[in-house]
Amino acid sequence: MDVIILTGMSGAGKSQAAGYLEDQGYFCIDNVPPQVLPDLIALFNRGEGDMAGIDKVAFVVDIRSRELIKGFGQAMKRIDEETPVPYRIVFLEASDNVLVNRYRQTRRKHPLTDEMSLTEAIATERRMLNRLRGRATYIIDTTMTTAAGLKKELRRILEDTGATGLSVFIQSFGFMYGIPSDSDNTMDVRFLPNPFWVEDLKMLCGKDKEIEEYLSGFEETKEFMEKAGSLYEFMLPLYLREGKSRLDICVGCTGGRHRSVYIAEQLGKVLSDKGYRVTVHHRDIDRDPRYKADGKEPRQ
Repeated sequence: MDVIILTGMSGAGKSQAAGYLEDQGYFCIDNVPPQVLPDLIALFNRGEGDMAGIDKVAFVVDIRSRELIKGFGQAMKRIDEETPVPYRIVFLEASDNVLVNRYRQTRRKHPLTDEMSLTEAIATERRMLNRLRGRATYIIDTTMTTAAGLKKELRRILEDTGATGLSVFIQSFGFMYGIPSDSDNTMDVRFLPNPFWVEDLKMLCGKDKEIEEYLSGFEETKEFMEKAGSLYEFMLPLYLREGKSRLDICVGCTGGRHRSVYIAEQLGKVLSDKGYRVTVHHRDIDRDPRYKADGKEPRQ
């Protein structure tokens, strides 16, 4: 039986994701209180009566059941202990600015705006879902993802049956904005040459070919990637042996735009090639205050 628990931030694309899962043959149930998840999964797993033949199920759990979301941890514990059915938790998120813009464009109402402003509601929801996010098997950041891109990410997840049991989340960030609170391992790559000080490169980011060519041209970059790859090749099987299902690796540079992005992308490729489920996210790639909002000119 294939069980997916779809959750995440309101406005991040859960409805689109649920629609895609339905198209792929999943029986989807929306707005499920976490407390009833163990019983529902057990019911489908038995396959009795009308449930016979349903072997792919997706449950949407989110902040609409905000008084019940606190019971998610206990519900998952019951599932693990009472109904040993394999499941995957897919968490969708997006940046605060993008979520605000989506709500303004669609004129839809955030579940918490009866009690506070939209920006406060988004911040509150993010805090409430933080522990749930920490249990996620996959995290999809839809900040800069189109509907087609979201389907592509979901298709990759559905096809991901041969990877190891350890999920790796790699996040680039800028130290000027603080270290991510959910980091298991944090790497500081500010020792690498900074492309920001090269006039032709400062307006680019670590995903651009020019930045890749620049950073890969230094011996220290090559040596660091070799050592980092060897280190995680050694550690990840041991994390898995100790029962860890997810590892958050954070890679930081000054602004989170060039060096950390490049290293996170390269490390993601290395670990993916070794069979691990890898998600790469760039937290601060568009937040550097030295750039105007249009991303074309440095601030004065």
